[in-house]
Amino acid sequence: MSLYIEYIKEIESRKNELGLAPKPIDSADLLSEIITQIKDQDNEYRADSLNFFIYNTLPGTTSAAGEKAAFLKEIILGAVVVTEITPTFAFELLSHMKGGPSIEVLLDLALGDDAALAAQASDVLKTQVFLYDADTARLEAAFKAGNAVAKDILESYAQAEFFTKLPDIDAKIDVVTYIAGEGDISTDLLSPGHQSHSRADRELHGKCMITPEAQEEIQALQAKHPNAKVMLIAEKGTMGVGSSRMSGVNNVALWAGKQASPYVPFINIAPVVAGTNGIAPIFLTTVDVTGGIGLDLKNWVKKVDANGNAVVDANGDAVLEEAYSVATGTVLTIDTKAQKLYNGDKELVDVSSAFTPQKQEFMKAGGSYAVTFGKKLQTFAAETLGVEAPVVYAASKEISHEGQGLTAVEKIFNRNAVGVASDSPLHAGSNVRVKVNIVGSQDTTGPMTCQELEAMAASTISPIVDGAFQSGCHTASVWDSKAKANTPKLMAFMNKFGLITARDPKGVYHSMTDVIHKVLNDITIDDRAIIIGGDSHTRMSKGVAFGADSGTVAIALATGESAMPIPESVKVTFKGNMKGHMDFRDVVHSTQAQMLKQFGGENVFQGRIIEVHIGTLMADQAFTFTDWSAEMKAKASICISNDETLVKSIELAKSRIQIMIDKGMENEAGTLKGLIALADKRIAGIKSGEQPALAPDDAAKYYAEVVVDLDSIEEPMIADPDVNNDDVSKRYTHDVIRPVSYYGDKAVDLGFIGSCMVHKGDMQIVAQMLRNLEKQNGTVEFKAPLVVAAPTYNIVDELKAEGDWDILQKYAGFEFDDAAPKNAARTKYDNILYLERPGCNLCMGNQEKAEPGDTVIATSTRLFQGRVVADTAEKKGESLLGSSALVVLSTVLGRFPTMDEYKSAVEGIDLTKFTPPTEEMTTQFIPVKRV
Repeated sequence: MSLYIEYIKEIESRKNELGLAPKPIDSADLLSEIITQIKDQDNEYRADSLNFFIYNTLPGTTSAAGEKAAFLKEIILGAVVVTEITPTFAFELLSHMKGGPSIEVLLDLALGDDAALAAQASDVLKTQVFLYDADTARLEAAFKAGNAVAKDILESYAQAEFFTKLPDIDAKIDVVTYIAGEGDISTDLLSPGHQSHSRADRELHGKCMITPEAQEEIQALQAKHPNAKVMLIAEKGTMGVGSSRMSGVNNVALWAGKQASPYVPFINIAPVVAGTNGIAPIFLTTVDVTGGIGLDLKNWVKKVDANGNAVVDANGDAVLEEAYSVATGTVLTIDTKAQKLYNGDKELVDVSSAFTPQKQEFMKAGGSYAVTFGKKLQTFAAETLGVEAPVVYAASKEISHEGQGLTAVEKIFNRNAVGVASDSPLHAGSNVRVKVNIVGSQDTTGPMTCQELEAMAASTISPIVDGAFQSGCHTASVWDSKAKANTPKLMAFMNKFGLITARDPKGVYHSMTDVIHKVLNDITIDDRAIIIGGDSHTRMSKGVAFGADSGTVAIALATGESAMPIPESVKVTFKGNMKGHMDFRDVVHSTQAQMLKQFGGENVFQGRIIEVHIGTLMADQAFTFTDWSAEMKAKASICISNDETLVKSIELAKSRIQIMIDKGMENEAGTLKGLIALADKRIAGIKSGEQPALAPDDAAKYYAEVVVDLDSIEEPMIADPDVNNDDVSKRYTHDVIRPVSYYGDKAVDLGFIGSCMVHKGDMQIVAQMLRNLEKQNGTVEFKAPLVVAAPTYNIVDELKAEGDWDILQKYAGFEFDDAAPKNAARTKYDNILYLERPGCNLCMGNQEKAEPGDTVIATSTRLFQGRVVADTAEKKGESLLGSSALVVLSTVLGRFPTMDEYKSAVEGIDLTKFTPPTEEMTTQFIPVKRV
């Protein structure tokens, strides 16, 4: 059977079973058959084949794009005549193919002997920005050889005409409101985790946004207001919290944006989203990628009394009152020149933060990628011609305050800044390009990253990236048909692209499902590094790490750079002493609670860097704090360690990188060996005193300073989704932190220990708890299921070598077997201990889930509605978050423990200790100029 007939059958199946259009074509073999049918005037499938060729073939570096570009070249040269595709139309189709094969064809024609074709090809090339080294090298060589067309193209590039000749953004944009939810809106509402397998199939995945009913309501608004864009709103909350996935914005754009190209299906851009408290930082990045608009509405404000004091409710929370209505169906106008939001003639709010010069460029160019590549192309052309590049793009915002020291993040940005004009150090508020040192891609957004790389015509990783890793942890729990279809293809693509991959496409080394953040925390060996990762919990305890969408990951892989503002910082220090029965997880939760209390309910962490002065806590353990900073809505977190601790952390990272090498995971570029060499160099710099551990200047300026009182932490602290709060907007926020005594003898239906929030010490705590309980009771019996998933295989191996795995096995009713992994997700649980495969497991919610309506106590980070546990008609599922020791004891008891029970169970156990540094962890401020 031909590939085309198989494709037709798939089309019928998608249409009849799912109500979907034909899947876009990325296969060269299939498109080759289609082209053969187009050439045959009498072929019964010719009309459909033409339609598929023109409108349903993916651009960029897909193998199908190569076939399409080659056929269009034949048409342009007259080797083939297709009545429906004239040479002029062929050039237009090439102009929409973005790069890779299409650029190669256009350069062939532009630099060829036919002057008329060269002129046409030149005109198209002047509109293109996705050129890579091989393309620019051809232009440079032709120019130096005296080719006039090459000179003309370069002169156009030097003037950035590919940008300047684009139409400006509309002066006024009408929007019609749609309240997508009340309170914080997680990207899980826009792109559910349990549908992660479908993300690369954009139309299919788009069907899962919010609900089918919501999709119908959006379409009804569009029909009623054809000249307005539907603006999705998080009423009384923040839009896009909790996760980094680009698919959330893609889905919004699919339903409420506009088509990027008439010849590329299901790729939409320019959505408009808004929130009472604005847009979550990572989600806002994805909005920029699509050239969209993200508004901070401020439509609910704190109510004040006659004396100007904030009015609070019975819980001490500020009472909010509506400043203006954005009820669904309200037509508003965004004035992009005045940068205001209006209802008719009435001004509602200033929205200038959504229209910075840089953001307006993204909107004009159709997304941030085109701006990034355009800047590089303009620089190349000007340098090749030996001319000064005219100022076309908004200059990097460079802010420097005389006499002001640098925070830790400001030091990192200054170290990695690219193309900075200022000779003085840069402070927060600056907006610059930076070199990216480490990049991570995870497996449920990875297929989208592959698509993004293909779309921007990238074929290999940038040589300036120190290391990059493709994980397999998000789909580790169940090796089902979806994982089997997606994961090997993903690993093969990324392996070929130049990443270290969790699975070997050739099957040489054992598949590794280690949690991506743990691997990135190991391969980040420099505390001055910048890390970009395709997950909101990319928050390393060395360097500064930013969770990012699949597109930002792609551009970091392709260019080794990223453009972003230097965020403000909030300094976190500690006083007092941890009590012996407390775990560091309790300190992390209490930090959030104490911060909110200190600042009257204002989350000063939101959108900022948390600079935590952790001192002597090793990177593995400190990661518990930086990881949780995603739930604090911080943009990122930085750990300030002393020299001795940092050296130990880097040595540990070195040993784990060496294990990866020993397993056979090294690539041809020698990436892992290169990281070990960088680690040795960093350690030498610390020990010599020439490059001590990263620390802020004593004259650094912070947005706020938080002091955490360890003496006040008396009980295990639990992050509670507060599922029954009368105020819907206050549910699932991560901001409700309660002591264990609050819960009395509340029943627990399931416990989970795993995800990126646990380290080796947590697994040792589980083992010690079992020994303690066995000693006290003679044996251990579980009154609720306990699921345990170590974050990495290294930890499992170390536990086996040290004897702790034995006690886990003794009480395990199930133990994972890599030789026969599960092929179906568990739907029912017995009251036993489940030893699951390393990976994300229940925290992801895309494979394993708790039973609907369960009360879950977990070490994970996710308490969003429906993520770990779904609701039933009778009872809301709730995912309460706490320490490993608390989870173990709660499952043995089948309820929350009393403090006496808890203290007895942890007696003598080495919980994760933390002692605040006694010295001030700063460096003396010495004003210096940039070298």
